[in-house]
Amino acid sequence: MSLNRKGRAALVLALAGVVGMAFRVSWNALRDIANAIGADHTAATLYPFVVDGLMALALVATLVLVGDDRKFALRVLGTYTAASLVLNYVHGLVPALHGATVDWGRLADWDPANWALVLLATSLPVGSIYFGSDLVAKVLHHQSAPIPTPVANAEESAETPMKRSMADLPESTPEPIIPPIVVNPIRLADPVPVGFLKSALPLKPVPAIGSAPVTPIESTPKRTVAATSTRPRGATGRLPDAARSPRPKRTPAELLDEARNAMAGLPDAKVTAEGIRREVHTSPANARVLRDTLLAERAGTAVGTP
Repeated sequence: MSLNRKGRAALVLALAGVVGMAFRVSWNALRDIANAIGADHTAATLYPFVVDGLMALALVATLVLVGDDRKFALRVLGTYTAASLVLNYVHGLVPALHGATVDWGRLADWDPANWALVLLATSLPVGSIYFGSDLVAKVLHHQSAPIPTPVANAEESAETPMKRSMADLPESTPEPIIPPIVVNPIRLADPVPVGFLKSALPLKPVPAIGSAPVTPIESTPKRTVAATSTRPRGATGRLPDAARSPRPKRTPAELLDEARNAMAGLPDAKVTAEGIRREVHTSPANARVLRDTLLAERAGTAVGTP
C-alpha cells in the first residue's frame, strides 16, 4: 500500500533531520582536521560544506542523471563518502585534535601516514571544484535536452517522400557499359571422310532381312512381308566380335600367296606394309612380315639372275 501525501512529507522531513544531525557531527571533525592542516577560522568553518556538501550534490545528481552520467555521480558520491569517513576516523584517533582551538599539527605519528592524510585532506577542496562543476553541468544539460515531440500523423510523414515530383528526386547514376568479352573460337577437328573409314576398316555388307511368314489373325489367309530399307548404311565404326560373321583363318602360306598376287607388277618402293594390309586384309604385324618376305624374295631373285 503506497503512502499518502502527508506520509511522504513526514518521511522526507524525518530524513532531512537525520541528515542534518549527521552533518553536524561530521562538521565538527572536519573543521578540526582543517585547522590541523593550516586552514584559518573561516576556511575551517566552510571545509565541512566542501566535503559533505558535495556528497549531497552527488546524491541528487544520481537521482536525475541516467546511463554513464549516473555512474559517474555514484563514483563521486562513494569517493567523498570514503574520504569523509577516513577523516572522521582520524579525528577520533588523535586526541590533540579535540581541543577548542586546534592549531596546526600532525594527523598521525608515522610520517608516511601523516603525509597521506594531509594529501587527502588538502585535495578534497580541489576535487570538489572539479567534480561539483562537472555534476552541475551534466544535470543542467540533462534537463535542457529537447524532448522529441510525437508526430501527429506518422502515415502522412512516411508518404511525403513518395509524393515528391521526379525533378526533386536525385538523378540515378547510369550503369557502366561493360565491353563484351571476346572469346577465341575453338576449332573443331575436321570430319573423317567416309572413304577412309571404309578403306581402314573393311566391313562386310549386312544381309537384308528376308521375309518371314506371319500367322494370320483373321480367318482369311494373309502374308506379311517385312519392310526392307534401300538406304545405304554408313560406316558406324568397328563392329563387335559377336556381330561379325565367322571368317576362316588363313595360314601363313595362303597369306603369302595373296600378298604375291596383290603386289605382282609393283616396284619395290611401293611394296609397303600398309598396301599389303589393305589388299590382303590382315593385321599390321602380319603385313610387315609379308612385306619383308616379299622384298627378300625379290632381292634373292635379282641376285640369282645372270
